Amino acid sequence: MPVIGTRIDESGTLIREGGAFYLRRDLGGRYQLELHRTPVDEVEKRVRLVGTLVGADLVNADSVTLA
Repeated sequence: MPVIGTRIDESGTLIREGGAFYLRRDLGGRYQLELHRTPVDEVEKRVRLVGTLVGADLVNADSVTLA
């Protein structure tokens, strides 16, 4: 399991539940995302997430782009 501060670079499906966004990881499980912008065009699509793990299953996203 990655430790806080680990750089994350993974692909998966971007999902929205309520007011929160998550990456459903290709490797299994999911990350909740802290986002600097709202990625409405990428919801329910396959994306690449680059960011930093800041909590248990919580990633501060630097970028979320279509994969």
